[in-house]
Amino acid sequence: QIRVEAHEVVNCAGLAAPAVARALGLTQDVPTPHFCKGNYYALQGSGRAAKPFSRLVYPLPEKNTSGLGVHATVDLAGRVRFGPDVEWLPSTSEDGRRMEEMAYDAAADIYRVDASRSDAFYAEVRRYWPGLPDGALVPDYSGIRPKLSAAGEPAVDFRIDAVSSNGRPSIINMFGIESPGLTASMSLADEVLRRLSASSE
Repeated sequence: QIRVEAHEVVNCAGLAAPAVARALGLTQDVPTPHFCKGNYYALQGSGRAAKPFSRLVYPLPEKNTSGLGVHATVDLAGRVRFGPDVEWLPSTSEDGRRMEEMAYDAAADIYRVDASRSDAFYAEVRRYWPGLPDGALVPDYSGIRPKLSAAGEPAVDFRIDAVSSNGRPSIINMFGIESPGLTASMSLADEVLRRLSASSE
């Protein structure tokens, strides 16, 4: 067991952020985590058929959805992938492990992309690319998003909570930081620093 002492703690543990907050002794206003898996399928083939897009393609968003829809992404090599979809996961696995623990096991079966989801992917992609050939999609990879809202509920934005001690924030909790948080990481860091700096002035 390791003991760490600090004047300030920034809890940005992603999927495990609520669990870390509780481990720090916090009991009030700690959200219940919801785990939303997003699967991706890759486009296989060669030549122009394998590279139909040169930039991202997003479908029109729908109300009260848990993601941005199955969109087209293009990596640095020009490979096209489609995803993520929405697959809600239970808080515990069949063997009793908590999802926030399993999520940090890269070899966990939970990250396997189920090939039976392909029919739904073909239907979603053909909404904006009707020419998608049969047999062109193969299961690729997946990730798990930390959600603050449950299935069917309106989406909830990131939460940055400050817990004060002696009149100044000592713990900053960052809850529900999904993948857009990577894009916004520098701005999120600026906001955390602003809150910590304001308290010391």
